[in-house]
Amino acid sequence: MSSSASLTAFRQPPFAWRLSTRFAYASLLGAALVLTPLLALIMTALSSPQAAEIWPHLAANVLPGALLQTTLLTAGVGLVAAAIGTGTAWLVTQFDFPGRRAFEWLLVLPLALPTYLTAYVYVEFLGFQGPLQTALRAATGWRSLRDYWFPDPRNLPGAVAIMAIVLYPYVYLSTRALFSLQGATIVEAARNLGATPGRLFWRIGLPLARPALAAGLTLVLLETLNDIGATEYLGVRTLTLSIYTTWLNRGSLPGAAQIACVMLLVVFLLIWIEAKLRGQRRFALPVRQPRPVGRRPLRGNHAVMATLACTLPVLFGAALPIGHLAGTVLQRGLLAQFDAALLRLLGNAVLLAAIASGLVLVLGLGIATASRAGREIWLRPLARIASLGYALPGTVLALGLLIPVATFDNALANTIHALFGLRPGLVLIGSGAALVIAYAVRFLTIGISGMESGLSRVSPRIDDAARSLGAGQPEILRRIHWPLARPAVAAAALLVFVDCLKELPATLLLRPLNLDTLATTVYGQASRGVFEEGALAALLIVLAGLYPAVILARTGSNRVG
Repeated sequence: MSSSASLTAFRQPPFAWRLSTRFAYASLLGAALVLTPLLALIMTALSSPQAAEIWPHLAANVLPGALLQTTLLTAGVGLVAAAIGTGTAWLVTQFDFPGRRAFEWLLVLPLALPTYLTAYVYVEFLGFQGPLQTALRAATGWRSLRDYWFPDPRNLPGAVAIMAIVLYPYVYLSTRALFSLQGATIVEAARNLGATPGRLFWRIGLPLARPALAAGLTLVLLETLNDIGATEYLGVRTLTLSIYTTWLNRGSLPGAAQIACVMLLVVFLLIWIEAKLRGQRRFALPVRQPRPVGRRPLRGNHAVMATLACTLPVLFGAALPIGHLAGTVLQRGLLAQFDAALLRLLGNAVLLAAIASGLVLVLGLGIATASRAGREIWLRPLARIASLGYALPGTVLALGLLIPVATFDNALANTIHALFGLRPGLVLIGSGAALVIAYAVRFLTIGISGMESGLSRVSPRIDDAARSLGAGQPEILRRIHWPLARPAVAAAALLVFVDCLKELPATLLLRPLNLDTLATTVYGQASRGVFEEGALAALLIVLAGLYPAVILARTGSNRVG
């Protein structure tokens, strides 16, 4: 920042009536969108007349079991995902073995599959009528389960295994980036001193990667908490599922709000632990771009084991589920279902995701620009508040949005009726606008981080030079920032779009009764025990997520060498 800009920033009062940039309104709106459902949720949980009566029942009968199941599930998924993600990231960055270059991006493919779809596929694949047990009986002559034992995925261990094999790429991507940035000097010095690969990993690689591991693991745990389709289908009663059943099945909105508040405490505890893990130790790398580590070639059994270790996550996390869906579609002739009804479902999903993505990009651009160009000291804290939406599970967010959105709808309907004698009904909830708002709040983090990443490529000196030539902030944004930030913005938009297509909890709770999407259709058919009938819709969701996953993997690979 120039000296004149610094002097102006120093003179700017912290709460001036006239904002230093019009983009500050985006920060205010983004923070308000996140804080409104949280405050509404807390008020619903505490101020309801039935709150005092409901809480003892929840504390005695619902919360102990739900908290235990949630703790066991998140701990199990976190441990397995951390082991797979960190181990495969270490292999592809430190060693050379057959298929390594392909595995660098193949290991990210499970991100294309929602956890609920993978759960549905594995229950079908491993079921008594599934292809695996059918082939087993054909090969052995067994007739029924009395003749043999076969593991059932519909339990807590099955949920841990299925969800971990889908979510480990979050850990893999973060730790792979940091492993690749480790300076060759440190690693080669340890090798010259006789450090074995195992000792090198435990004493140098893993401690250096701990901040990245904590960040990736936090995303895994948040996604585990957000899930509702897989846990319900696999018979694991988590806090998220308890919120859903208490609200819809038992008709108790205050009870659901109270469980949601407990879940919020769990989420904030995870965020606090992640911050502590990142902040306890700090490791410094050279200021200059470090020389990449020379990968040690593996031969013989070691090469086979490394290839196998990278093949299994790709096989069980992506290849098998996608292959089973494609096989089901072809075997049952479901391509004939690609008719007007399916096109309408696809159109609904694409329209909602596209509108939400556009809203996220506009807000993200305004918030990132305000943090960069604004002089108020509260702009950056507001940007961080607006980024908290991703930490809110879909059920919690939907529950928190319901009351303020319904209040606005009722007030608007009463006003229109008083002025014009018309009864418009629930405008936001009935049109799907409430669902778009929920998508925007939940995925605004991606938009803000993508915009900040793109704008970080532009030196502040360029902004100062443009201002000295008489350019205003909108012109600077249009002629300088946007062209340079466009790749990062496009990647963020793609990720938001696909996440909106896959989002299930908020879609289930906030969609209008006459509006179905691909995700809700697959969920409904799985709930009725006919998931195979929704295989084509499930395959469309997966195919929509494959391209962004490959782009994300290749982009990360190119950045880290």
